[in-house]
Amino acid sequence: MYRTALRNVLAHKGRLLMTALAVMLGTAFVAGTMVFSDTFGKAMRESNSKSYSDVSVQVVDYSAGATASLREKTDKSAVTLTDATIQQLAALPGTASARGVVSGFTGVADKKGELIGQAWTAKGANFAPGPDGKDARYPMAEGQGPKNGKEIALDRKTAEKGGYKVGDTVRIGSNGPVVEAKLTGVFTTDDPMVNSGGTLTLFDRATAQQILLEPGRYSSIVLAAKPGTSQDALLAEVNQKLRPEQQIETRTGAELKAEDERMITADTESLRTMLLAFAGISLFVGIFIIANTFTMLVAQRTKELALLRAIGASRKQVTRSVLIEAFAIGTVAAAAGLLAGLGIGAGLQSLIASLNDSLPTGPLVVKPLTVVVTLVVGVLVTVLSALLPAVRAARIAPVAAMSNGDQPATQKSLVVRNVIGALVAAAGIALVAFGASKGNSDGRMPVALGAVLAVMGVFVLLPLLSRPVIALVGPALGKLFGMPGKLARQNAVRNPRRTAATAAAITIGLTLVSGLTVIGASVSDTVDRAITSSMKADYLVSAANGMSLSDKVPTEVAKASGVAASSPLAQVEWDLNGKSREITGLNADSLDKLLTLKMKSGSSASFGQGKLLLGEDLAKKLGVDTGSTVEVGYPGDAKGTLTVGGVYETNDLLGGAMLANSEILKHDPQPYLDSVLVKGTDGETEALRKALKDSTGANPVIEVKSRQDVRDGFSQNITFALNMMYGLLAMSVVVAVLGVINTLAMSVFERKREIGMLRAIGLDRSGIKRMVRLESVVISVFGAGIGVLLGCFTAWAINGTLKASLPTMTTVLPFGQLLLFLALAALVGVVAAFWPARRAAGLDILDSIKTD
Repeated sequence: MYRTALRNVLAHKGRLLMTALAVMLGTAFVAGTMVFSDTFGKAMRESNSKSYSDVSVQVVDYSAGATASLREKTDKSAVTLTDATIQQLAALPGTASARGVVSGFTGVADKKGELIGQAWTAKGANFAPGPDGKDARYPMAEGQGPKNGKEIALDRKTAEKGGYKVGDTVRIGSNGPVVEAKLTGVFTTDDPMVNSGGTLTLFDRATAQQILLEPGRYSSIVLAAKPGTSQDALLAEVNQKLRPEQQIETRTGAELKAEDERMITADTESLRTMLLAFAGISLFVGIFIIANTFTMLVAQRTKELALLRAIGASRKQVTRSVLIEAFAIGTVAAAAGLLAGLGIGAGLQSLIASLNDSLPTGPLVVKPLTVVVTLVVGVLVTVLSALLPAVRAARIAPVAAMSNGDQPATQKSLVVRNVIGALVAAAGIALVAFGASKGNSDGRMPVALGAVLAVMGVFVLLPLLSRPVIALVGPALGKLFGMPGKLARQNAVRNPRRTAATAAAITIGLTLVSGLTVIGASVSDTVDRAITSSMKADYLVSAANGMSLSDKVPTEVAKASGVAASSPLAQVEWDLNGKSREITGLNADSLDKLLTLKMKSGSSASFGQGKLLLGEDLAKKLGVDTGSTVEVGYPGDAKGTLTVGGVYETNDLLGGAMLANSEILKHDPQPYLDSVLVKGTDGETEALRKALKDSTGANPVIEVKSRQDVRDGFSQNITFALNMMYGLLAMSVVVAVLGVINTLAMSVFERKREIGMLRAIGLDRSGIKRMVRLESVVISVFGAGIGVLLGCFTAWAINGTLKASLPTMTTVLPFGQLLLFLALAALVGVVAAFWPARRAAGLDILDSIKTD
C-alpha cells in the first residue's frame, strides 16, 4: 500500500501541482514572516543597545517638552530639572559625571523649503562640550559644534539629504516662526531615532533651552557612575536626593535598555502576529483546494480503490494510502515553502529598506523554530485537508469496481449538511444582531463570535446556494454565448459540492477585502462629517507633528493679507466637577465666523459672556444642562465656578467643552495652542494659503490645510491601511486562483469523453474554450458575490460596536469599489481558465471518445 500510494503521487503529479503550489505559498508566507521578524528585531535590538552605553542613571522630567500632557505643561508647581539639580546630582558620592540634556521637536527644511524626514522623528538637542570642546555623544565628522544662537550642527544623514555643507545657512523651525542659522558642524551618532531616518539638530545649551523648553530647564539628566559603584547603588543615591514625584522618573541604564528591548520585542511580535494571521488566511484558503483536489482524485480512482478493496485491502489501508499521498505532497511543498520563505524574508527586508534606508538591517536570521514550524504547518494542513476525502475513499464498496462513474453524495448527507449550515448561520446572525444592538464595546464579543458563525454557516450552505444563484444567470449566458453558455451553467451546477469548494476560496478573500473596504468607507465618512461639517473656516494652521504652536503664530497669522477672521484653538486641562477634562478655547468674536455649532439648548451668544459651552455627551456625564453651574479646578489649585451657557451636538474638532480664550487666559497665560482657524475675505484661495504660510516664515513644520486637505489627511491614513491589507490578502487571492485552475483542469480530465462527444457533434475548439472560461467566470463571480455580501454584513456588525466611540457612525457601501471587486473576480475566472480551456480544446476527438 505504501508503494501504491507513492506511485499514485508520481502518476498524478500534474494534477497535484496546484495543490503543492498552494501549500508552498502558504508555508512560504509563514517562513518569510518569521525570518523577517527575527531579522528585523535583532537588528533593532543591536542598534538600540548602543544608546545607553554611557548611561548609569537617567532622570527624566515628563512635564517638559512634547511628551508632557496638557495638565503637566500647565502645572506651574511641578518640580523641574535645572543647573542646581545637576550640581546636586554631580556631588553624590557615586557620581562620576552628570550632564543636562535638552530635547524637543525641531524640523529642518531642505533647500526647497520642504521638511526633511517625518515631523514625528525630527528632534533638537543641546551640544554639551567638555573642556576639550568636544561632545562624546556627537563626534564631529566635519567642522565644530555650535557656540551661539546663530549656529547649529546637523547629523550627517540629514545634511546629505538636504544637500548642506559646513558654512551653509539652514532654515529650521519648531512651533513658531522659522529660524535661519549657520551650519558649523556635521556629526555622527548612534541615536536609534536618527539611524531610523529621523533628523537631529544641535544647538548650544542656552539656545536649546530657549527654543525647545525654557531658559535654565532640562528635559533629562544623565549620570555616569564611578568605578566600583553599581547602577542600582547610584539610583538609590539619586532617589534619596530627589525623592522623585509623579512627573520625575529615575531609571538605570540597564532598565532603560531592557525596556527598549521589551518594546522592540513586543512590536516585532505584533508585526509577526499580523503577518502570520494573513499567512493563516492563505493556508485556510489552501485547505479548500487540497480537500477539493483529493475529493476529485478519489472520485476519479473509484474503480482503482474498489479493486484494491476487492483483492483484500482494508478500509484503514485505503485511508492510510490517501493520507500518505497527502503527507508526501505536504513535505515536499513545505520544504519548497521554507526555501521560498527565505526569499520572502529578504524581500520584505529590502522593501523596508527602500521605504526607509536608515532603518537598521543585518543578515537573515533563520531559527530552528522557523524550520520546524514551517514544515509541521505544511504537512499538518495538507494531511488534515485530505482526511475527509481519505475517509470517503475507504467507504468505496468493492462492487464499485464493476460499475461506471462516480459515487455521488447521498441525498441524506446533503440534507444533513444544509440543516447544520442553516442552524449555524441563524445562530450567528442572532448573535450579531444582539451584539450590534448593544451599540458599545460590550457587543464586540457577540458580534465577533456571531460573524464567525454566520460566515461558517454560509460556507456550509454554499452547495445549496450555488444552484439557485447560478440559475439566475443561466438565461443570460444562453442568450449572450449560445450553447457554450448553456453548457457552462450546467457544468457549474452539476456538482454543487465541488462548485462550493472552489468558490469558497474566493469567498474568503472577498469577504475580508469587501469588509475592510466598507469599514474604511464608513469610518472615513464619519470622521469627515464629525470634523469638517462644523468648520466654516477656510484654512487650519497647525504643526505637522501635533505640537503646540508658539503664541506668536496666531498674531502673525491674523496680520496676513486676506484674513477676514482668525482664532487660535487653545486647549487646557482643568477639573470640571472634580474630574479632569479638556477644554477648547476660541476667540468669542470669531466663533460664528469660523464654526457652525448645532445647539441642543441655550445659545452660542452666551460664549461671549464668559459662559461654558458643553457637548451633549459631556453634559450628560456631568449631569448638567443650560443654566447649571460647574465647579472648576484651575492650575495651581485655584477653584471657581462657571455657568453653562448652552449644550451643543458633540463635535470631534471642538471636543466636549468650549470656553472663550479671554476667560482661559485669566487662569492660564500659556495654554496649549492646537491650531489656528482662518476665514478669508475672498474665501479659500491660493493667495491666502501662501500669505498664511509666509506669515510663519515659511516654516516647514507648520501646515496650512484647507477643509479638503483635512479630509484627505484622514482618508489617506485609511487608504494606506486598506492598501496594506489588500497587499497582505493578495497571497490568499493567488491561492484561490490556483484552486480554480486546479478544479477546472481536473474537471476537464473527468469530462474528457464528454468533451470529445461535444466536438464530434459539431462544437468547435473556440466553443469548448468559451464553455470552460464561462464556467470559471460563473464560479468565480458566484464566490465573489457571496463574499461581498458576507463582507458587507460583517462590516455592518462591526460598525454597530463602534458607535460608543463614533456615535454618528453609519454603514457606507462604496458601490463603485464593490462592483470593481466583482469585475476583478470575473477577470480572475478568465485568467484561471486560460490553461484548462486550451487543454480542453486541444483534446483529440477519437482519443477522448474511447477513453475508458
